[in-house]
Amino acid sequence: MSLSIQSKLLISAGVIAFISAIWHVLCIFGGPSWYAFARAPQQIIESSIHGTLLAPIGTIIVASLMFACTVFAFSAAGLIRKVSFLKPALVTIAVICTLRGLIAIPTFITTSGLDIWQIVASVIWFYVGVCFILGSIKQ
Repeated sequence: MSLSIQSKLLISAGVIAFISAIWHVLCIFGGPSWYAFARAPQQIIESSIHGTLLAPIGTIIVASLMFACTVFAFSAAGLIRKVSFLKPALVTIAVICTLRGLIAIPTFITTSGLDIWQIVASVIWFYVGVCFILGSIKQ
């Protein structure tokens, strides 16, 4: 099976989304320190500390969205059957991931210093966004 460059890029984006989803799910079991390491909002960290449902439910929702990204990427790459709303989903995911990737730009401009975690995450999500852009063009 010979894959196009767009398919290979979509597969790599799908793998990144899958690993990110697994990481989010693991935060539920890792507790507050894992949420803090992942730069979760303070409300989520507090929820994890106090054992309320905001942290696990919010995390499951985010992880589910990332798993959905994996499904759409793999579908567009031809690894799994074609799913409904493939083209609009690819475009939407591409826009969201690209915008998420651009969040790091203010980090470079401000005097508050560099947040290496935010920069690395932004570069990765920008890459994923570009992969989805190229994949949506293929569709």
